[in-house]
Amino acid sequence: MSMSEPAREWTAMELVKTTASFFQERGVGEPRLSAELLLGHVLREERLQLYLHHGRPVYPAELERYRELCRKRLEGWPVQYLTGEQFFLGRRFMVDSRVLIPRPETELVVEYGLERVSSRSSLSVLDVGTGSGCIAVSVALAVPDALVAAVDISEGAIEVARSNARLHGVEDRVRFSRADLFSDELPVVNAGGYDLVISNPPYIPDREWEGLQIEVRGYEPRQALTVPEGMECYRALVSRSCMLLRPEGIICLELHADAARQVKEMLEEKGFADVAVLQDYSGFDRIALGRRIA
Repeated sequence: MSMSEPAREWTAMELVKTTASFFQERGVGEPRLSAELLLGHVLREERLQLYLHHGRPVYPAELERYRELCRKRLEGWPVQYLTGEQFFLGRRFMVDSRVLIPRPETELVVEYGLERVSSRSSLSVLDVGTGSGCIAVSVALAVPDALVAAVDISEGAIEVARSNARLHGVEDRVRFSRADLFSDELPVVNAGGYDLVISNPPYIPDREWEGLQIEVRGYEPRQALTVPEGMECYRALVSRSCMLLRPEGIICLELHADAARQVKEMLEEKGFADVAVLQDYSGFDRIALGRRIA
């Protein structure tokens, strides 16, 4: 589909097929999915509806909006920023360039973290580096009586996270605040500490930045992705863990695959028990867990 092609009448499915081929020729990642999500966004239809309504005409104003989004996709814009949403654990979250786009691997962090504290009552949880709020909101939805605190260094991220808490009806059960992991600002809402500290912190070393995909390097917030060496946030979280966690509390961290051994050693040296490294769907080391002993 040429961006300057003369006007013609299109049906939804013709447009999806033509755009997918066009994207594939130009090396756009996930060309078919990109075409479906962008057109669905413009037409306000889910992907399945595009196929159910495959003969639906795409009107000129819709076509122009769609082409505008396709141009941005060709430039490297992530689809999620163009549509303003990403699904996480089956729920829709609003995202924009102020926050990292939630990844499927982070769903495992939530699942494994909650699994380790599933038998506890009056659960208290701290989400460090909340970004879009996907972890904090998902925890609040999974455990309706949980006390959830969520922090981020970015005011913009906090605004997005609060919007997502309102979207999912948990704005009264998640406390968001700005805090710097590398200072003494992290909140201890419960005098006795938290049952679970969970985090997907920045962990990409600066040296890897230029090698990242353009969708990441050109558009996602670098502050949410990189630190100078890669280990700084892990050190800060583990060093503060005894202050933040109550006895028997669980720490659950998303990992850079290359950091697994070092993070495991950090937790063991800090005196954590049941330290484990778990893998993601692709077989990479992705999650580190440990239990604070009194």
